[in-house]
Amino acid sequence: MTCDTVTVGGVDVPAVGLGTWRLRGEDCRRAVETALELGYRHVDTAQAYDNERQVGAALERSSVDREAVFLTTKLDGDSRSREAVRRSVDRSLRRLDTDYLDLLLIHWPNAKPPFSPVSLPGATPLSETLTAMADLVADGRVRHVGVSNFDVRLLDEARSLVDVPILTNQVQFNPYWDQRNLLSYCRRHGILLTAYSPLGHGGVLRDDVLTAIGRRYDKTAAQVAIRWAIQHDGVCTVPKATSRDHLRANLDVFDFELTDAEMERIRQPSKLRALTGFARSRLADWADG
Repeated sequence: MTCDTVTVGGVDVPAVGLGTWRLRGEDCRRAVETALELGYRHVDTAQAYDNERQVGAALERSSVDREAVFLTTKLDGDSRSREAVRRSVDRSLRRLDTDYLDLLLIHWPNAKPPFSPVSLPGATPLSETLTAMADLVADGRVRHVGVSNFDVRLLDEARSLVDVPILTNQVQFNPYWDQRNLLSYCRRHGILLTAYSPLGHGGVLRDDVLTAIGRRYDKTAAQVAIRWAIQHDGVCTVPKATSRDHLRANLDVFDFELTDAEMERIRQPSKLRALTGFARSRLADWADG
């Protein structure tokens, strides 16, 4: 099974990768190892996920060359000052058992928590964090830098603060939260939009519209949602999965194409549905301890 790529600024990024949020321990290692076996060449993790060691173990055990895998991690909330960025990236490199990262992201804007309209007092200036990340590019420990969960204003500010290109903005992007204004901005400025939670935190699995469209192509609602995401120009996605069947299915989305009418029909903006899905996933995290 092969995976198409998205090219932005001369950089090729596999269109479908594996997200590892909420994957822990041996479940994480097995999922990443299985994904690589099936043909995934894009793996997304984060310092805050507490699974970099397992991702690294899977990469080490895999027969796939490290150079063939596009590997991303993200800075946690305590790693934003110049020194903290360097120390934490060194730790990530050791945990991931690699000499370099393909992509390093700021996970959330400075110390800004999810859905808060303002940053917390005492947050490290964005310019300091980005400068430290650019230094790591110069050192060869990081190949590309980007951000996550930035709106248009913050993304525009980030672009103005650093000479190194912002490769991507990783945000929630699915039929319930399609981020049209942000996607338009990214396209104008040659920035990749990386879609996390393309399944709406599981909400699309019970969606009548996606299910009906899927029957036409002999695909599931989840496959239709993933196809919808990557069929937008300049978008890749990193759905999470653990079982071999789901991992295979999430990658099996390159043999059909949605019509323009279906693309528009699938789009069902609903912040309530998006936030409800996010809250459901957070409650699951809490229940898991």
